Amino acid sequence: MSLRVTVAAPFKQTGKARIGEHEFVVALSLDRDWLSPDQAKRVIDIATGEGLVSRDDGDLIADFDLDSVDVPEDFSPDESVFRERSAFERAVDALEAEGMEKQEVVAAVNELQQELGITADAAAVVYARREGVDVDDAAAKAREGL
Repeated sequence: MSLRVTVAAPFKQTGKARIGEHEFVVALSLDRDWLSPDQAKRVIDIATGEGLVSRDDGDLIADFDLDSVDVPEDFSPDESVFRERSAFERAVDALEAEGMEKQEVVAAVNELQQELGITADAAAVVYARREGVDVDDAAAKAREGL
């Protein structure tokens, strides 16, 4: 969830769900000194691909509930923010965000994968949808992999 926390920080800092891309980059690179400007721009690209933010006329719009994310005082993003996650990881993260235990989710997805004879990505999406969790971004990513 390091990416979600990293992305949430500039929005929470301003108290807005819509901020300029430049403002986002400044918040991560100069204000917090977490990333270089180039790295902050890469985070925007990854967050857009993950469905966390959308772009609109030079602005970024948070596409997740900012109130559901806490930015700990001692937080600092790690290398994982630069890695795009698989559909499996996205679905599992969405299920965890809904309060489910990761170990239970992974076990259920593995069982469903064996039962249906499908990929782990597809099984995670099917399981999440059965649980009523929105995983449209993960579903799109799983379709790309087929």
